[in-house]
Amino acid sequence: MQAQETKLKKFGTFGGVFTPTLLTILGVIMYLRMGWVVGNAGLLGAWFIIIISFLITLCTALSMSAITTNIRIGAGGAYAIISQALGLEVGGSLGIPRYISQGLAVTMYIFGFREGWLGIFPGHDPFLVDLIAFALLFAIAYISADLAIKTQYIIMAIIVLSLISIVMAAYHGSMVLPAEDALRWGTFKGSVENNFSGSSFWIVFAVFFPAATGIMAGANMSGELRNPKKSIPQGTLWAIGVSFVIYMLLAYWLARSASEEELVSNYNIIIEKSYFGPLVIAGILGATFSSALASIVGSSRILFAMGEHKVLPYSKFLAGKSANGQPRNAMVVTGIMIFATMLLRELNAVAPLVTLFFLITYAMINIVVIIEQRLGLISYRPIFKVNKWIPWIGLLSSVMAMFIINPTVSLVSIVIVFVVYWFLSRQNLETPFEDVRSGLFVSFAEWAAKHTWGMKSMQQRAWKPNLMVPVRDINGAKGNFQFLRNIAAPKGSIKLLGIEPFTENDAFVNELSTLSESFRLKGVFSSWTVIHSDDFAKGVNYGNQALRGAFFRPNIVFLNLQQHDDYEIEIRPVIKECIRLEIGVLLFSAHPTALLGQRNLINVWVSDRRGNWELGWDIGSLDLSTLIAYKLKKNWDARIRIITVISDPNEEENANTFLKSLISLARLPETLIEVYVGNFRDIVQNAPRADLNIFGMDENFKIEFVQEMTTKTKSSCLFVKDSGHESILA
Repeated sequence: MQAQETKLKKFGTFGGVFTPTLLTILGVIMYLRMGWVVGNAGLLGAWFIIIISFLITLCTALSMSAITTNIRIGAGGAYAIISQALGLEVGGSLGIPRYISQGLAVTMYIFGFREGWLGIFPGHDPFLVDLIAFALLFAIAYISADLAIKTQYIIMAIIVLSLISIVMAAYHGSMVLPAEDALRWGTFKGSVENNFSGSSFWIVFAVFFPAATGIMAGANMSGELRNPKKSIPQGTLWAIGVSFVIYMLLAYWLARSASEEELVSNYNIIIEKSYFGPLVIAGILGATFSSALASIVGSSRILFAMGEHKVLPYSKFLAGKSANGQPRNAMVVTGIMIFATMLLRELNAVAPLVTLFFLITYAMINIVVIIEQRLGLISYRPIFKVNKWIPWIGLLSSVMAMFIINPTVSLVSIVIVFVVYWFLSRQNLETPFEDVRSGLFVSFAEWAAKHTWGMKSMQQRAWKPNLMVPVRDINGAKGNFQFLRNIAAPKGSIKLLGIEPFTENDAFVNELSTLSESFRLKGVFSSWTVIHSDDFAKGVNYGNQALRGAFFRPNIVFLNLQQHDDYEIEIRPVIKECIRLEIGVLLFSAHPTALLGQRNLINVWVSDRRGNWELGWDIGSLDLSTLIAYKLKKNWDARIRIITVISDPNEEENANTFLKSLISLARLPETLIEVYVGNFRDIVQNAPRADLNIFGMDENFKIEFVQEMTTKTKSSCLFVKDSGHESILA
C-alpha cells in the first residue's frame, strides 16, 4: 500500500485547483446564455445577477477555505470536509446524492458538447457523438488525473483564445452602441421557448446561477494535492475572482454590441459578434468537455473516499487503486453510471437536482463553519480565518437560491438527503477520525446546564432514574443487569461505581468497563469509575459527596444486598448518607430461588395513613416506589397492584378512596388495589403473590425486616427511600 502511495502524483495550486475550477465556471452558460441574460435583465440587471451569484459562491468558498486549513483533509472534497466535521452519516447523506448528481452532470455536459458539435456538423449521428465523447472522457480520466489536468491545459488555452477573439472584436469596433444607449435595465421579454411572453429577474437568475456553481471542482481533488491547505483556498478564490471579472466585462461587451431583440432571440450572439466565430465554437466545445472531465474525475474521487470509509456496500472494491495510485475501481463504477444515464437521452426532469445538490452541499459547508465558530473549541484554529457573518450569508443565500430556482425540487432534494442520512445512521459506521459532534452535544449540555441551574432544584416533571450502582462483586452486578436496565430504560442512566482496594491489576477495571459498554449497547447510557477504598461504605459515600455539585448527578443509589454484606457497617451508613444528601435509595434483596419470577406482577405496599388520607402533593415516601413500579411495568409489560394494610376497620372506605384517587391522579390505568384490615406481618404472608414486592423504608430501617419480607412474600423485594425530589403526581 505504501508503494502505491509513493507513485501517486500530487498536483499544485494551478493544475489541481485553479484550472478545473475556472474551466467549470467558464462553461456553456457563458457562451450560449450570457447574451440572453443581458437581453432580459439589461446591463445593470445582469451585473446584479452576477454579483449575487458570485457572492453566494464566494462566501461558501471562504467557509471552505477556513475548514480546509483547520483539518487534514483527505480524498473526497466537500464529502471529506463535512464527514470530518459532522461524521460519516452526515457526510455520506450529502456525498451519495452529490456523487449521483455529478454523474448526471457529466451526462448533461456530454449532451451540451453534442449540441455544439452538431452545430458544426449537423449530419453526424447524435448518439454516436455522445458515445465518442464519453469514450474519450473516460479514457483520459481512467488513465490518470495527470492526463486529465494536461488535457484541461489545452482546453484552457482554447477558451483563452475564444476570449481573445471577443476582445479583438471589441477593439475592432463591435461595440456599436454608445455607452448611454446600452440597455441599462431590461424589460424581461422572455425567450423563444415561451414566445417572448415575459420573464422575471429571478427566472433569469435561476438560468445564470449554475454557471457560478463550479467552485468544488478543485476541492474534489483534495486527496491528490501536494498541499490542500494552501491550494484549495488560493486556487478556488483566484478562480472565482478571475471568472467574476470575465463575466462582468463580457456582460458590458454584450450590452454594447447587440440590441435587445438580438440578445433575447439569438443564443449564438457571442459567436456572431466575436472577431473569429470558430474560436468561440471551439471554446463552447472545450467548456463542455472540460466541465465533463472535471466532474468525472471529481465524482470518482468522492466514490473512492466513501469506499475508504466503508459508507457504501462493496467498499473494499470501491477503495481499490491501480499501481500508480488511481482510483480505477471507482472510475469504472462511475463510468457505468454515466453510460446508463446517457441511455435516458432526456435529463431535463432531473437537471435541477444537479444544481440543488450543489447548493445543499454549499449550505452544509457553511453550517459546519457556523458550528465550529459557535462552539469555540480550541481545536478550531484555521490558518485562513473568516468573519462570523461570512458563513451566515453563505448559508442563507444558498437556501434562498435553492427555493428561487425550484421550490418543489428543493424539497425533494432535502428529503433525499434526510432519507440517505436515516439509512446510514442505522449502519453503525465507524468514523476513522475525530469530528465535532461530541463538542456539539457537550455545548448543548452546557447550554442546558446554564439555563436550568438557576431554576428550582425540584424538577419533578423532568425526573428520570439516574442510578448509581456501587460494585465490588462484578458477578453480582452482572446478575442484576436486566433488572437495572429495566429500571433505567429508556431515558435513564446507570453509573457504575467500582469499589476496591488499590491494586495494579486491571482485571476489575476492564470488567467494569465491559459491563458499562453492555448497558450502552442495550440502549441505556452508562459510565463508570473506580474508587480505591478498603471501606465499602466510605467509598460509596465519597462518590456521592463528590458528585453532589455535578449537574448530571445520580438521583438514586442501587444497593444489591448479598449474604456476605455486613448491613450495619457497609449498607446502613450508605443509606443514612443518601438521606442526608437527598438521594433516593433502592435496596434490593433477591429471593434465592424465585428471583424475579415471570415479571408479570408488582406489589407496591402503602403504609397505614390513619387520620391522613387526604391526597395532596406530599404523599409520603411513596413517590419513588410508584415511579419504579411504573418503569418496571412498562419494560416488563406487567401489572401493578397497590396494597395497604390498616388497623382500624372504620378507615377502610378512606383507604379505598385514597388508592383510587392515587391511581387516577398518577395516570396509572389498569392498576389493581387491595385494602386489608389487620396485622401487617400476618397479612403480608397471605397476600396475593407477586414477582416483586416494593416496600418503603426509613432511616432506622432494620435488616431483620428485609429478611422477614423476603421470606414471607416468597419473592424478591425492593426497599425504597425517596429523595424528596420525585413526584408520581407531576
